[in-house]
Amino acid sequence: MDSQTIARNIERVKATIADACRRSGRRPEDVRLIAVTKYVGIDTTRAVLDLGIEHIGENRVQEAVPKYDKLGSRGTWHFIGHLQSNKVKNVLGRFTYIHSLDRHSLAKEIQKRAAKRAMTVNCLLQVNVSGEKSKFGLAPSELVEFAKEVAEMSNIRIVGLMTMAPFVDNPEEVRPVFRELRSLRDQLYRLELPQVGKLELSMGMSNDYTVAIEEGATMVRLGSVLVGRES
Repeated sequence: MDSQTIARNIERVKATIADACRRSGRRPEDVRLIAVTKYVGIDTTRAVLDLGIEHIGENRVQEAVPKYDKLGSRGTWHFIGHLQSNKVKNVLGRFTYIHSLDRHSLAKEIQKRAAKRAMTVNCLLQVNVSGEKSKFGLAPSELVEFAKEVAEMSNIRIVGLMTMAPFVDNPEEVRPVFRELRSLRDQLYRLELPQVGKLELSMGMSNDYTVAIEEGATMVRLGSVLVGRES
């Protein structure tokens, strides 16, 4: 996709975000647009950065690392895909945020490697609100106990929650998924856990991000409506 097309897409998406914020009494600047570049190459990712998008989302380590190594000094990088424990070493130090912390073994690996590097890792806890077997994430009923455990790990900072809604033709059908994640966030606030401050809501993709914003999303992860697909 050429830069002019991407620029038009960005303007269209920003206008749509502003409309969704207006409907829900929010400010557009409170919604972070993450350009998901997992299906495009380095040149398109560079074009996105050149056009002023500051946040880049990738979900496959083996493809993300070469992009980061060329472009990582620009923007803020988010790892948004399922993360295997043996790939943690490749993600730390490259990605500012990990959106997919969803199990004890992964938390322990992040904590161990982050401690060795004397760094603190910003993590969002992934919750499988919809209960789809094809999706990763904690069950909502597991969230509180898991958050309590992670909050005791000094090199992990819980910065939010993430979910993926089912892909449906009518985004209104998944509004309850986003509403439930917001409710879970509010539940965590009431616990006043250590290492937990403001909590982001990473929810909403190309087909449903307007509904997600209306329900409180602070991060939306958009690929096809911005950059299309090259692979």
